[in-house]
Amino acid sequence: MAGKDPPPGGQVIDLFRQGNRWGAWFGSILGSPFFARVVIPVAVVLIVLKLLLSLSITYVGPNEWGIKVVRVPILGKRGVHQEVYGTGFHIVLKPFDLEEMYLFPKDLQVIYLAGAHETGDPAEGRGRPAHIQTSDGFFVDVDVSILYKIIDPYLVFTRLGTGRLFETNGIVPKAEPVLKQALGELTTEEFYVSPLRAAKAKLAKDMLNRDLATYGVQVDQLMVRYFRYSDEIQRNIEEKKLKDQLVFKNQAEGRAATEGAKLKQMIQEGEATVKIKIQEGSAYVTTKEAERDLYVRRKHADADLLIKLAEAKKTQLRNDAFQGAGSDRMVGLKMAEVYRGLQLLVLPSDGAGGVNPLNLEQAMKLLEVRKESRP
Repeated sequence: MAGKDPPPGGQVIDLFRQGNRWGAWFGSILGSPFFARVVIPVAVVLIVLKLLLSLSITYVGPNEWGIKVVRVPILGKRGVHQEVYGTGFHIVLKPFDLEEMYLFPKDLQVIYLAGAHETGDPAEGRGRPAHIQTSDGFFVDVDVSILYKIIDPYLVFTRLGTGRLFETNGIVPKAEPVLKQALGELTTEEFYVSPLRAAKAKLAKDMLNRDLATYGVQVDQLMVRYFRYSDEIQRNIEEKKLKDQLVFKNQAEGRAATEGAKLKQMIQEGEATVKIKIQEGSAYVTTKEAERDLYVRRKHADADLLIKLAEAKKTQLRNDAFQGAGSDRMVGLKMAEVYRGLQLLVLPSDGAGGVNPLNLEQAMKLLEVRKESRP
């Protein structure tokens, strides 16, 4: 019926027919002369080239060195080539083990001389901790990190071998004797002094480099990561350190108390000095004020004296003026002024005490004006 989907069986039949058509087309291609004469030979050549390249080309990574060993001399002399191969592709005839390229790390490497239980990574524990006897007779286990690099892979290969033998046969066997010699110069307590421990670690690094120079390996850093004594020794050291710290604490408190007393004495002396200076200042001010008052009073007294002397002088001069020539006449003039102010004057006009106002000579005699003072 139109508009309805064909049954599922019809779809399967159509797909089967299409598959037959594709199979027929593919079969026709495989059976064609072009495929047999061109495609198959080219594919075979490519596969052969791929196999040849994989068997004759070796890649050296950017952080690797390469040392070539020729067992059957076809393209070069037999033996270990002294040439060091750098990063890139190099011809190495691998079939039948004719030649082989050995790779060594070029970048910085690390060896942890510690147990795997200390680092948490079994791959890091490549050597046991260094068991060192201190100069005062105690034993200490030291975990050390050694940072190194390969500077001559040819010496490493010829003197130590392939793989990681430069660690297991080269660095690790040399490290512990050197550490025992350098760090063994420290006493038990000196292990806790970081500058001394670092100086001995540097000495151990220099000694290890001298031993590894013939192996083509160079140590960049040798660091003491951790050290531990036996539980009994550790406990004794901690107790001694606590006692030493208590002694240092008491000494510090004693010095602090002494300095505190000195400070208190200095403060008291300073306060006393300030009080004395304040009193001296007050006394100085009082003295200066007294001197000022005395000076003012003295000047006032001198001025009063001058005024009194002037007034006395004035009185003396006036008296002298009154006693000098013309003084009687001045008295008469004064009396005349007195007379002029009177409205009525009754005088006796007869007898011995009579007064004639018109008789000037008699009036002057009456007023006791001396004759010699007359003009």
